Amino acid sequence: MKKTALYQKHNELNARLIPFAGYEMPVEYSGVNDEHMHVRQKAGIFDVSHMGEFWVTGSGATDFLQFVTSNDVSKINSGQCQYTCMPNGNGGIVDDLIIYKFDDEKYMLVVNAANIEKDFKFLEQHNSFGVSLKNASDQYALLAIQGPEALPLMNKLTEIDLYNMKPFRFNSDKVAGIPDVIISSTGYTGEKGVELYIRNEDAPNIWDAIMIEGKSFDIKPIGLAARDTLRLEKGLCLYGNDIDDSTSPIEANLGWITKIKKNSNFLDKELLTLQKQQGVEKKLIGFEINKRGIPRNGYRILNTDGEPIGHVTSGTNSPVLKKGIGLGYVQTEYTNPDTTILIEIRNKHIEATIKPLPFV
Repeated sequence: MKKTALYQKHNELNARLIPFAGYEMPVEYSGVNDEHMHVRQKAGIFDVSHMGEFWVTGSGATDFLQFVTSNDVSKINSGQCQYTCMPNGNGGIVDDLIIYKFDDEKYMLVVNAANIEKDFKFLEQHNSFGVSLKNASDQYALLAIQGPEALPLMNKLTEIDLYNMKPFRFNSDKVAGIPDVIISSTGYTGEKGVELYIRNEDAPNIWDAIMIEGKSFDIKPIGLAARDTLRLEKGLCLYGNDIDDSTSPIEANLGWITKIKKNSNFLDKELLTLQKQQGVEKKLIGFEINKRGIPRNGYRILNTDGEPIGHVTSGTNSPVLKKGIGLGYVQTEYTNPDTTILIEIRNKHIEATIKPLPFV
């Protein structure tokens, strides 16, 4: 198992560590519900250094990214980020990712931890644009500071005016006196906050500075378990659960990052255009359990006649709503909000209602 640059910090805080995407990662510290609510109400700090970072450079960088991703890279300026996905050429999704644009010839891609090797090979296979590709994943630590108190806290540690940084923007500056930290207004919780891309050797010092300054903001370390429940309350997809190589972005309600009208060809453009025009047979929906019960990945979804119509992809007990919530794919005819469905939980058919996203 690999260890992040902050492994010792997690041990000192008595985190429960588990293997995840090849790393020993903190899954929880004080408990999932406690950590979850702390991010919703105050501020939490996450070590997500297992995520992957790729550099794409060269005169063909923009054209290359236009070809391998579904969103329109030409619409972002230097200092902006863009959420997108890589179609796999067969209608599915290689990965969802965020593109950071430094200039027309320099981009950073941030990809999911479990997909680092797969994604990099995919990019290499489709590099007919003469760009330079570098997998820098092992060189960076990544911290996420999220919650209502995140910006007041981080504003004390950097000269960037974080209050006026719009969503999906980034800059490079000092944090706690340490130079060349990439500071972005992104995150995976639905709360305000920032993510910091840091050289591994600087990560412990920045972690300590945030924890010391954060005492007056009651900051807490947060594990991967609460990260999952936080993103699910906001209806955010998790690769490997809600999207994968067998799901199209149209089925996953990611048509908004599938720009079929952009002025360039891209992988699966013809197929995804057809899906947008003619519709698809299944779609991702959100649902709330009406009684007691927690939905889990793989559970069957039934109609009120007890006929299978789909399956759960993500599920949990919402700490905010105090009820079971989940995402899943169902036949398109059952996707309207307020439709009653059944979730098969331990051989029992538990009533649920389709809800618009986000849940919270």
